[in-house]
Amino acid sequence: MNVQEKIHAQVNGNAVVLYMKGTPQFPQCGFSGATVQMLHACGLRDFAAIDVLADPDIRAGIKAYANWPTIPQLYVNGELVGGADIVRELYESGELQPLVNPAGAP
Repeated sequence: MNVQEKIHAQVNGNAVVLYMKGTPQFPQCGFSGATVQMLHACGLRDFAAIDVLADPDIRAGIKAYANWPTIPQLYVNGELVGGADIVRELYESGELQPLVNPAGAP
């Protein structure tokens, strides 16, 4: 399986996937940390988090996968939502919570 196939399987095998620097418990950049905080504020605790710093092939490959140059990248139901700025806009407008946590769990 090449890196693009691996990314495709990750994106399509999980309802919510966050490609980030570090982990949700120990983010390694402010944008990744802020994105995790917004997901948590929406009540989402169970999501796939892929640490791009742990795998250089994934780090390079995810940028090419959706032609999106920055990390973090949030995917929901196989579709790219965007990076930290777009996630913040969706969060502030109230659109992020129903997107990532339609059940509305606290």
